[in-house]
Amino acid sequence: MPRYEFLCATCGQVDIWRSFAEASLPASCPVCQAAVKRVYTLPGVTKTSAPLTRALDRAQKSAYEPEVVKRQQTTTEARPAPVRHQHGRPWQLGH
Repeated sequence: MPRYEFLCATCGQVDIWRSFAEASLPASCPVCQAAVKRVYTLPGVTKTSAPLTRALDRAQKSAYEPEVVKRQQTTTEARPAPVRHQHGRPWQLGH
């Protein structure tokens, strides 16, 4: 629910939480119950740096679907040799 700013003649600026449907309806001051007039202001939007924006976007995306990261195999990395069994029954290795 958004917060709207209103101006009371006796109390000054007051903030009132209202739904979007009630935004244009008349309001009264929560302190003195006098009629208040709505003050239109800019939304509170801030500019963030590009790296922070990318990090926030990545974090928001991974909240729903984790990012799969695969390590690239270089040619200098040696693969382990496959295990070779001396007999035809690999389930009997120690027997």
